Amino acid sequence: MEVGKAERPKITVVGAGNVGATVAQYVVARELGDVVLVDVIEGVPQGKSLDLAQAGPIHGYDASLIGANDYQDTAESDIVVITAGLARKPGMTRDDLLFKNAEIVGSVLEQVVPRSRNAILILVTNPLDAMVQLAWKRSGFPAARVIGMAGVLDSSRFRTFIARELSVSVENVTAFVLGGHGDSMVPLPRYSTVAGIPITDLLPPDRIEALVKRTREGGAEIVNFLKTGSAYYAPAASVVEMVEAILRDKKKILPCAAYLDGQYGVRGLYVGVPVKLGRRGVEQIIEITLMPDEQAAFQKSAAAVRELVDKLKL
Repeated sequence: MEVGKAERPKITVVGAGNVGATVAQYVVARELGDVVLVDVIEGVPQGKSLDLAQAGPIHGYDASLIGANDYQDTAESDIVVITAGLARKPGMTRDDLLFKNAEIVGSVLEQVVPRSRNAILILVTNPLDAMVQLAWKRSGFPAARVIGMAGVLDSSRFRTFIARELSVSVENVTAFVLGGHGDSMVPLPRYSTVAGIPITDLLPPDRIEALVKRTREGGAEIVNFLKTGSAYYAPAASVVEMVEAILRDKKKILPCAAYLDGQYGVRGLYVGVPVKLGRRGVEQIIEITLMPDEQAAFQKSAAAVRELVDKLKL
């Protein structure tokens, strides 16, 4: 008898490119569950899954890894991570990707939603906020089970830059980034701390502004270095932090693209805010008090997201 065979959570990762394959790698390394890696390109998900499985004896994970070009093995997934879409190339804005990636994400949803009615969807495809709105609308899932990964990544970038600037451990640094995933994101220095001390007490305003600017342009900086692709280690790690918080019901507060219904003065729109993530998905939206300039920046960011959503006629 196969004891415990069905006990592990199932995580489907759609898109076996750099982000998707790295998500699969981190998920099995942390033993969060079994992985189904799906991609339209024949052979790629199969080859990467087999390669990852063969690292199992060395790393000591027993997860099942399946690579597929269709969706039949994804049935009854606990979490579906959607990374499928075109990556940015130098000179491209996230908005250039809008219509093409909306088409790709729409076709993925048609396949995954009927097979995994109780899944939690995590969107990674850019332009992120608009893609989450699309996924929520098309899936018919409750908003708590459709979430976007952006804020975890943006905060991680901000934390990296703060830690380097002050020569302290990244573990001491907490950073806060709100708003849409793009040039209008809103890093909050007042709420960004080193061992509990706000960075506004540790750094002059001009240095903070430089770090904020670098965080906003974090994705573009990497695209410009790589030339033929975009970031994937940190984005994948960010997804997996969310997956772990959900599957292990950690009630962890992380910045994610979540559906706002009046919070922060925004209604009917997915925007990046701090949320409590647990087994039910978004279990609470954490509302913090913003100063007038921060609130104005947040409203501007939300308006930029709304513009994309309107273009898609959602």
